[in-house]
Amino acid sequence: GIIGAGWWATSSHIPGTIQHERARLRAVQSRKKSKARQVADHFGADLFFDDYQQLVLAENMDAVIVSSTPNMHFEHAKFALEHRKHVLIEKPMTFTVAESQELCNLASENNLQFLVSCPWHYTGHGIEARQLIRKGALGHIKMVSVLMTNPIDKLLKGINTSPTHGMDNVYIEPNQGTYSDPSIAGGGQIYCQVSHAGAYLSFLTGAQPEEVYAKFDYADSKNDIYDVLTITLDNGALVTLASTGATPLSIRNFEVRVYGTKGILLMELWKGKMAYHPFEGESKEYPALAADEIYPDKAPVLNFIDTCLNLAPNGSSGELGLAAMRIIEAACLSDKSGKPIKIKDI
Repeated sequence: GIIGAGWWATSSHIPGTIQHERARLRAVQSRKKSKARQVADHFGADLFFDDYQQLVLAENMDAVIVSSTPNMHFEHAKFALEHRKHVLIEKPMTFTVAESQELCNLASENNLQFLVSCPWHYTGHGIEARQLIRKGALGHIKMVSVLMTNPIDKLLKGINTSPTHGMDNVYIEPNQGTYSDPSIAGGGQIYCQVSHAGAYLSFLTGAQPEEVYAKFDYADSKNDIYDVLTITLDNGALVTLASTGATPLSIRNFEVRVYGTKGILLMELWKGKMAYHPFEGESKEYPALAADEIYPDKAPVLNFIDTCLNLAPNGSSGELGLAAMRIIEAACLSDKSGKPIKIKDI
């Protein structure tokens, strides 16, 4: 079942569910019953609801995708996990570390699959980079540099509601305020985009954030538009993470540079490029990813279904969403206080 049948659900999660030969779209939910009916009719769902609890409790409901607005993620996912449903949750996972931790604990206690929806975790380059780092090909990781941009500043400022991914196939645009109202979205770039980059750090390295120092520029907006973070990981690695939504539509960056004691890894995720340069031996340029492999937006739901059926391992554990939330909450506290924030003090 799909809780929050809006833009991203109708662009990615629902088409992905339909694509999987062993899954069935049982029900969809939206706050407006007419919208839920429209989506159910269009995509062939059996049932439609305006009450998310009715969806979770519907007969023959095995798994739930939480694709509602971020302010509702915790409530929706908690109810589903408490009623022993596997859950795929959109990022940002919640508003706070405590909420994300509670969801992870619930999933573990009930032996349920719990995934955070991060398509970057499913690219061929991402999986290969993770293997290289985990097997020690780079040696001890000492430094990571991340630059992440995406042209969404107008979305974050509430100037328009037009998404910048999949613009040619938008079935439903985001509602006014979904991304621009801090009470709904949590914040701007830090919640919307750094949630990707923060999770990716732990996905690649296996390390957890230990301390964060951050500065935001709001650019005359209610939301942060320019974010710069310095992060210390629990393996001692130093991380710089810069992110903004204020770029031309034609410019997107997701550059990840990993520096170890035995080599370096250079990734350009939006360009589908990756290169490994050991201090000794031959460098390796990996084949560029095809356009549809760069951001595999249906991969999270396809993997979610496979994990529920015990056909594949969990490729994007909720623990990664929790790691991102530690960075996000610490960064927000740091920006307000002007001081570095230790994760243990949150």
